Amino acid sequence: MQLFKDIHPLIFLIIATTLEVSGDAVVRMALYNHSGLVRVLLFLSGSGLLFGYGLFLNLAPLEFGQVVGLYIATLFVVWQIINYVFFGVLPTMPILIGGTLVVAGGMIITFWKAT
Repeated sequence: MQLFKDIHPLIFLIIATTLEVSGDAVVRMALYNHSGLVRVLLFLSGSGLLFGYGLFLNLAPLEFGQVVGLYIATLFVVWQIINYVFFGVLPTMPILIGGTLVVAGGMIITFWKAT
């Protein structure tokens, strides 16, 4: 879309990953921590956040193959932040080491240009 051409693709990916992980967290809270009307409202909120994730991911002005690598790297980082904000859980050493590999892989997929 012409409207979004001047926005850096990373902005779209950060918004998309934040919406996805937040949506997942809200759905998890609805499933395990609430009932009745609050549960329904949380499910609806989670659905809206997950829809926003799909929208912003697909608005990013990149080829799908490039989006996937950068998205996975961004997703890992945002997932750890949201996990701490929503649930108070810090990543363990295995998660940090594995996450470093995830981020490195995402960067390779995105920026390594085959000749």
